[in-house]
Amino acid sequence: MRSDIVKKGSTRTAHRTLFHAMGYSDEDLEKPLIGIVNAFNEIIPGHMHLREIAQAVKLGVAAAGGTPIEFPAIGICDGIAMGHDGMKYPLASRELICDSIEAMANGHAFDGLVMIPNCDKIVPGMLMAAGRVNIPAVVVSGGPMQAGRYKGKDISVSTMFEAAGKLESGQITKAEMADMENKACPGCGSCAGLFTANTMNCMTEVLGMGLPGNGTIPAAYFGARRILAKKAGAVILDLVKRDIKPRDIMTQESFENAIAVDMAIGGSTNTVLHLPAIAHEAGIKLPLQKFDEISKKAAYICKMSPGGSYHMQDLGEAGGICAVMKELTKLGIIHTEARTVTGSIGERIAHAVIERPEVIHTVETAYMHKGGIAILSGNLAPDGAVIKESAVDADLLVYTGSAKCFNSEEAAITAIMDGQIHEGDVVVIRYEGPKGGPGMREMLNPTAVITGMGLKVALLTDGRFSGASRGACIGHISPEAMEGGPIALIRDGDRIAIDIPGRKLELCVSDEELAARRAAWKQPEPKVKSGYLSRYAKLVTSANTGAVLE
Repeated sequence: MRSDIVKKGSTRTAHRTLFHAMGYSDEDLEKPLIGIVNAFNEIIPGHMHLREIAQAVKLGVAAAGGTPIEFPAIGICDGIAMGHDGMKYPLASRELICDSIEAMANGHAFDGLVMIPNCDKIVPGMLMAAGRVNIPAVVVSGGPMQAGRYKGKDISVSTMFEAAGKLESGQITKAEMADMENKACPGCGSCAGLFTANTMNCMTEVLGMGLPGNGTIPAAYFGARRILAKKAGAVILDLVKRDIKPRDIMTQESFENAIAVDMAIGGSTNTVLHLPAIAHEAGIKLPLQKFDEISKKAAYICKMSPGGSYHMQDLGEAGGICAVMKELTKLGIIHTEARTVTGSIGERIAHAVIERPEVIHTVETAYMHKGGIAILSGNLAPDGAVIKESAVDADLLVYTGSAKCFNSEEAAITAIMDGQIHEGDVVVIRYEGPKGGPGMREMLNPTAVITGMGLKVALLTDGRFSGASRGACIGHISPEAMEGGPIALIRDGDRIAIDIPGRKLELCVSDEELAARRAAWKQPEPKVKSGYLSRYAKLVTSANTGAVLE
């Protein structure tokens, strides 16, 4: 066993006495040592209940013949960090999570890991660590929050972000907003729609690193989540025994499966950051072009919030991710031979059926006969840009407007709230990329306020958007402004042409004029000059590479 290096032989007597100091017996040390990575904290609704999940995992590990040893991982709530300088940290924290797990796993020579995340950057951070450390591992999340109910309709946290715009435009009163506020998030779990956290928990299933139901069994289904966690605890012992590692599971075919399902369910655009970063740690290249290539073959068959009205419990009731994958096999875009922690994808989906056809459509009755996420390119985004096409109104799919430029999210929010943005505008928020932000802040506040106010405008950024964003919101524009990308050269009043079906994003300015502007451009001073974010900004790569660290 890998852990023998810390517990076997006469030269490890000091090591063993330290284990004994914590209550581990000689019998415990004869068993595989399984690290239980628990991201519990009291600041993220999706993580508030993870102590109970960890306890169930440990019971499963112990029952299967292992010794569970718990240690923590950090986590930031994107929703609470949203709209202020705190939002510079979540993406950057992904690397901290990955690095810290590497340090703990290798520093203590664990034989295997069970990883317990639930929310936005914690899930990919743990999957990245699994690929990097490459010892047997399984991921089990805490499950999605159930939707809230208001006047007979399902609502969620995205409803509340949009409520600010509705209040400002007179569509709702302060009393109505307060009433909704107390009902939108009824309990623990990752926010109820197909936002980033739930998308990544679904991707964990498809990549083969989690068990069926990992992404869709609600957190409120306490018994079902505990059973899933116990199973995960048992599975890790089987993986250790057979020496099956994450890189045996997370293969090129697995990532192609994940992209196909992401396209089918209209997942968060953040997957275009996280899947390449996870692949990078697993030694696999996953260029943006791969997303567009698979999108052309895929079908958009689930219209989930924020693009539709269904939430995660609906997807679970409809048959879950296994039913989605089974349906996509009709298109030949699922590699059924791909391995999972419990067998092949083909074995996993063999008996899957669609239980609610209004939630999961067939490929014949798809909302779109292509994927829900689009990769755009053009002279404004030479290295690509990303948009959730499935969440864009039909009249904004092809759009030309006049640029209004802002060098920070705060400046844009002020202009929107002051009524400076009008139909026909293209709001440009720049210097918010991985280096420029630094940390590539999500722009849910401006997008939600624009949506809530009913404005028909497009929004472009070298930052990114929350999975809860909807509308003509184009992010990940690469190269970013801080690297002198074309987005840095836009001036107020420039015409910008967007053709989402045609996959084009163009700045309607001549090459000669752009060259002159580029010659005159000077890189601004960094917004953060000390601490972790300063170091992060010096090491992080572009969004089109997954914003990994060099």
